[in-house]
Amino acid sequence: MEIKRDFYLNKLISRKNNGLIKVITGIRRCGKSYLLNTIFYNYLIEQDVDENHIIRFAFDSADDLYLIGENLIEVEKGKRRIDPEKFMAYIRSKTTDKGMYYLLLDEVQMLDCFESVLNSYLRKDNIDVYVTGSNAKFLSKDIITEFAGRGDEIHMYPLNFSEFMSVYKGDKYEGLSEYMLYGGIPLVVLREGVNDKAAVLKNLFSEIYIRDIYNRNKIRNKGELEDLLNILSSSIGSLTNPEKLKNTFRSVKKSKITSNTVKKYLDCFEDSFLIESAQRYDIRGKAYIETPKKYYFSDLGLRNARIDFRQFEQTHSMENVIYNELRMRGYNVDVGVVTIAEKRNGKVMRKQLEVDFVCNMGSVRYYIQSAYSIPDEGKLIQETRPFRKIDDSFKKIIITKDLVPKHYNEHGILTLNIYDFLLEPSSIES
Repeated sequence: MEIKRDFYLNKLISRKNNGLIKVITGIRRCGKSYLLNTIFYNYLIEQDVDENHIIRFAFDSADDLYLIGENLIEVEKGKRRIDPEKFMAYIRSKTTDKGMYYLLLDEVQMLDCFESVLNSYLRKDNIDVYVTGSNAKFLSKDIITEFAGRGDEIHMYPLNFSEFMSVYKGDKYEGLSEYMLYGGIPLVVLREGVNDKAAVLKNLFSEIYIRDIYNRNKIRNKGELEDLLNILSSSIGSLTNPEKLKNTFRSVKKSKITSNTVKKYLDCFEDSFLIESAQRYDIRGKAYIETPKKYYFSDLGLRNARIDFRQFEQTHSMENVIYNELRMRGYNVDVGVVTIAEKRNGKVMRKQLEVDFVCNMGSVRYYIQSAYSIPDEGKLIQETRPFRKIDDSFKKIIITKDLVPKHYNEHGILTLNIYDFLLEPSSIES
């Protein structure tokens, strides 16, 4: 069964032949290779592109490496990268006329000097380059530096809820419960049975994600890194920082870990796209607060598998789902802080109110609260209070799991249910 990824396909189509290197990044197993080598390849064929003008090459494929005289086992054993001269000679043998050629390159970070190689193809008018990779250190961060603006990043996430529902056989209510529990990794979504899904998630975590982080970053103390991952998994959406996490280690694990080591591990998780951090933003002061931050998992199924499905809080899970959806739609997402002054016992006290998400895209901004349920007027007042302390005119939105119709209150605050938000891409815009 094929899961359509039209959102990302359209991004590739809109960037075709734009003179830039299209870089598809994202967590492992989110569907990058399938998007490039199957969905986009089939699109090119449907557009009457000669299949001989579409060159697909995966640098982690033993068969593809054989074509250029490389041996995958020898590469792995030698802990080296692929010889660029061999690869470029192969491409020269395939580009035999002046027609447009499309290079679809998978796991390009395994190619030595890949930045220079890809830069060289930018000088050719008849070569359009598309690449995938799984690690930010080799791709999304270096692309900006090495290509001086000539790399065009398309960041891919696991299936969002709308993509998930395109292949789910139940209704949206059952679907959201399963989605928040087992996530959107395509390989997991297509498995039948909850036991099978859980087993695949646990295996992916230990055999793919953790091992990849160890190998790429040469981690010495694997126990500390995994302990930190467990702490993050148990506290998604909570404010924290390296110093606070260090203190947790010292009090619970009697560990001598430093805050610098904790920060290094956090960077490793973010570089692998396993988690993302949301920085705090002082809405009134219009300034960022460096620490603490909130951390969210790119896939909730992986997070739940990490803690053996023992800790399932729908409030935090829903917040994580909303964060991922906003990020997928292209918003920069921060945690909002509104500082107010209150009188208590004759003294003026300063207090910080939180807005779950401050979402920015160009000149557009939304303030969003994630409220699992609003059972009464008191809860509604609590959720809207930060909004009423913000003195600008940007739209303010509450997303709830309650089955309420989309509506505005007398203060212009929009309330909508999570199903409408997730299944209607323009739900917060209109």
